[in-house]
Amino acid sequence: MLKPHRPRARLRALAAAACTAALGATLLGVAGTSPAGAAPTARPATTAQEAAPTATAGGKVIGYFTNWGTYDRDYHVKDIETSGSADKLTHINYAFGNVTGGRCRIGDAYADHEKAYTAEQSVDGVADTWDQELRGNFNQLRKLKKLHPDLKVLWSFGGWSWSGGFGEAAQNPAAFAKSCYDLVEDPRWADVFDGIDIDWEYPNACGLTCDTSGRDAYGNLLGELRKAFGNDNLITSAITADGSDGGKIDAVDYAGAAKHLDWYLPMTYDFFGAFAAQGPTAPHSPLTSYPGIPSEGFTSDAAISKLKGLGIPSEKLLLGIGFYGRGWTGVTRSEPGGTATGAAAGTYEPGIEDYKVLRNSCPATGKVAGTAYAHCGNDWWSYDTPETIGTKMAYKNEQGLGGTFFWELSGDTANGELIKAID
Repeated sequence: MLKPHRPRARLRALAAAACTAALGATLLGVAGTSPAGAAPTARPATTAQEAAPTATAGGKVIGYFTNWGTYDRDYHVKDIETSGSADKLTHINYAFGNVTGGRCRIGDAYADHEKAYTAEQSVDGVADTWDQELRGNFNQLRKLKKLHPDLKVLWSFGGWSWSGGFGEAAQNPAAFAKSCYDLVEDPRWADVFDGIDIDWEYPNACGLTCDTSGRDAYGNLLGELRKAFGNDNLITSAITADGSDGGKIDAVDYAGAAKHLDWYLPMTYDFFGAFAAQGPTAPHSPLTSYPGIPSEGFTSDAAISKLKGLGIPSEKLLLGIGFYGRGWTGVTRSEPGGTATGAAAGTYEPGIEDYKVLRNSCPATGKVAGTAYAHCGNDWWSYDTPETIGTKMAYKNEQGLGGTFFWELSGDTANGELIKAID
């Protein structure tokens, strides 16, 4: 059994600080930090009011489902149905498949396709049998799709922990693409998946590790994936939302690569957090800039504006929402900008907590830059609420974006409070 996989944004700043020197000071560190000794470059923010829509907004609603969430979190495909979320979703991104040895690989065989579900645990109330060919999450997703014939499922590869393999994959993108196609289209589960999602953190920049494959490697890899998968399958990609000057968006030809993709998912969250242990406190998913923001360009609007400015069509860009908060402890100031002594306690790891917990344990006490924050005792958290998601949906519509995606399904309440706000 695979140890539960770490979500994509863990320890970004610490890893980036160690790696950025290898790529030069033009690349920003991640999630609220700049390279050592480098000051962030200010960039005027384009507000929702200033930006005119370039296309009619799309209605895609995409939720990530994590295979490791079936362990400690006890969140299963059936919960997507019972929460009402399945009725709201257009797509599910199944996270994660591994990238290693230049190939796409199974991420967790037990959770993915081996675990036997009881009748009580199963989407349709029918138990798995010992001799059936497919069990696990894949079979449960198959059952969910039977209940919701319009629902699409993509298999997402990489993520924060497993993106180190993309550099090797980029050395032979055709072989990588073939391996991905053969895995996604394995006859045992080919009917489950409608395409592939690539979550490379980050091409030609630093995440958990640093990549030096060059500005065009990402597009070359996606081009081979499109050849392998053809036009009948979806190919999407989660990408950086670093909208700063000289940052991660600038490190890659995202405009050139867009022709190979159905849409991009800019990860417009995790900009700030207790990976900067002493603060300053700042919302991890600001929609716009605000006075005192630690790093200009680290906002949803900066990322969307920059990507659109490259010529990427609005309908190929989705707005990302976090179904969780990030927090500090040792904080005395209620507003953003306070000092801290470290990460606030979280259920699964310090500094991060699900919305379904925070809505009760530390209710929002204020709003800034289109998102919410909460000061309770010595702790300070930032997270989105149904109200601030409504603000972000208005922005999505004004910008003519293709839809919304979120990380991830298990962070919502049992009755799908946040996904209802998206819908």
